[in-house]
Amino acid sequence: MRTVPGPVDHVVVVGAGLAGLSAALHLLGAGRRVTLLERADRPGGRAGWADLTGPAGRYLADTGPTVLTMPEVLEETLAPVGEALADRLHLTRLDPTYRARFADGSKLDVLADPEAMEAEVAATCGPADAAGYRRLRHWLTELYRVQIDTFIGANFDSPLRLLTPDLARLVALGGFGRLGPRVARFVADPRLRRIFSFQALYAGVSPGRALAAYGVIAYMDTVAGVYFPRGGMRAVPGALAGAAVAAGAELHTGCRVTGLERRAGRAAGVVYLDPAGERRRVAADAVVLTADLPEAYRLLGGAPRRAVPLRWAPSAVVLHAGGPAAGPPGAHHTVSFGDAWEGTFDQILHRGELMADPSLLVTAPTLTDPALAPEGHRLWSVLAPCPNTARAALDWPRVGPAYRDELLGVLEARGLLPAEPETELLITPADWAAQGLAAGTPFSAAHSVAQTGPFRPANLVRGWENVVLAGCGTTPGVGVPPVLISGRLAAWRILGR
Repeated sequence: MRTVPGPVDHVVVVGAGLAGLSAALHLLGAGRRVTLLERADRPGGRAGWADLTGPAGRYLADTGPTVLTMPEVLEETLAPVGEALADRLHLTRLDPTYRARFADGSKLDVLADPEAMEAEVAATCGPADAAGYRRLRHWLTELYRVQIDTFIGANFDSPLRLLTPDLARLVALGGFGRLGPRVARFVADPRLRRIFSFQALYAGVSPGRALAAYGVIAYMDTVAGVYFPRGGMRAVPGALAGAAVAAGAELHTGCRVTGLERRAGRAAGVVYLDPAGERRRVAADAVVLTADLPEAYRLLGGAPRRAVPLRWAPSAVVLHAGGPAAGPPGAHHTVSFGDAWEGTFDQILHRGELMADPSLLVTAPTLTDPALAPEGHRLWSVLAPCPNTARAALDWPRVGPAYRDELLGVLEARGLLPAEPETELLITPADWAAQGLAAGTPFSAAHSVAQTGPFRPANLVRGWENVVLAGCGTTPGVGVPPVLISGRLAAWRILGR
């Protein structure tokens, strides 16, 4: 594995999101001095939040990821500085993991316990699919075991790095086939096929075209389980930042990095504007950049050449809302599937259209942590996948409010609207773009075959021998566990594994 040459005693980490905090903790654990520069007024990056105010009081909304899987990766992130996860976060395992609701009025709970889930499948879809679910669960688990160390948790210097015994195992598992058809080999009920393949959209591809290897995302959701931290997802970066500062990191918020000082092919310092707008400089032996890829490349003076231009994942419209508690409590996460399926992916990915028959992720965090809303009230969010701004130049200031009304109408028709919102926040691709996210998507570069593993934008940058990238745009990719791992991989580039 290639590593940063020369002295690496003081590392400046640009961005105190999950990737930057992960890199900082691994570096601190190895005795390095770390300075964190964060543009926002608090750590978190894309794991952001907003406080909504209504007549009844304050609602604490998470504006970034809402699904937390693989808590052992968080444990591994805190371990280098001698911290335990339980001392920083209180996690609740969600059961059901998801509640899936379908256009025909049926529902199916994705349960944490394998025997209970098998019984749920048998009752809803029949004994043959229950047996198929058991085989599917085993296949997903094997996919994860084969990939976690060799493909997900490893740095790549060359595609030749793939040539390991685990590659042969992945081939034997059918990992280089297509996810949708592979899942269909195990279960016949189309509802089950959707539950175990819809996650591919967040990786930027349809289930019919996604590599079967990306079934590992379904493993994280449906086998390993989904958790929720007390205080909301905002508690995760808060915990990591607290541990980093306790271990000696200097954390500066409200600081916008404007450039890197270059000397003999190395970054000698980082230039930034402090909260008062004053120009500052901090010397660096090495730099970890966690900004979105276009911004990182701008700071580096240009993007590396690629045989195939980067393709960005779809975006999402997200409505956060709060109001009085009404109706049945539901589930923490509900996936509401429309009747359309393949046509929906075609609309989003290829035709640049909004979903005519939307499939939605509805999250109700106050069902697990009532303290996130005023007493007797609920907080919920609705995520609707949509085209990114590179695929469709929609007039979001005009389209956004109308689409918000349409989404609320869909929720009401499907019996999923807890109450009329008394306060809300609408986030569209235009808002993601205003935050500096490429193509107005929070999901960064799509996980196509040409943007996976060693073909994904590398975390080492040609021409800068002491700069390393981290975050969802580089290896291994999108999602809370991969982003935490990306920080670890960046630290390994500086420390050696």
